[in-house]
Amino acid sequence: MPKLLRPLTAEFIGTLLFVFLGAGSVVAVAANGPTAGGIGSLGVALAHGVGMAVIVSMTMSISGGHMNPAVTFGLWIANRVAGTLAWQYILAQVLGGVAGAALVKALLPRMAVGLALVGTPRLASDVSFMQGVWIEALLTFFLVSAVFGTAVSSEAPKIAGFGIGLAIFVDALVGGGFTGAVMNPARAIGPALVAWQWNAHAVYWIGPLIGAGVAGAVWKAVLLPRT
Repeated sequence: MPKLLRPLTAEFIGTLLFVFLGAGSVVAVAANGPTAGGIGSLGVALAHGVGMAVIVSMTMSISGGHMNPAVTFGLWIANRVAGTLAWQYILAQVLGGVAGAALVKALLPRMAVGLALVGTPRLASDVSFMQGVWIEALLTFFLVSAVFGTAVSSEAPKIAGFGIGLAIFVDALVGGGFTGAVMNPARAIGPALVAWQWNAHAVYWIGPLIGAGVAGAVWKAVLLPRT
């Protein structure tokens, strides 16, 4: 267990920070409005993307910088992480997500936290459940492909945190208004549990796991270099 303490702690703390920063940015929009001093949707996308870029960079050498059950699942599909370790990573990530959301509720202004439902992602009124699943799946496919192409592949340029953060930023710009562009079940379940808001929550597990699984399979079969 001591051997796993460092990577599991890194995954817990990194996911905690990501959910606190990401959900906190949503709460900031609720507090200030999208204009007149508010950070708006662009700011929310930047908070998620830049936040994850820093977190991945600081944990890459310790745990591989997953911070996302979908990323861990994709790496498991590609035989880049063992099944037992994958479940331990996912548990650490989910617990980190819940802790990060609890800190949002404890530390940020109560009214804004309530308006934002602690940063819980929601589908737009004109997006159906299945549309939400496929949007999240495609966005997550792009994100997990960025993980493989910038961090996992032996041919990857040394820009893992930067590349992954940019992928999240672009995904958030495209999908934020439709599903919240979560691509991360830990980012979804933490605020949902703390706010006790489960409307369409399954979208944020089904979609990312489909997208990550397909990405892992494609990279394993075709895109990773043969060594």
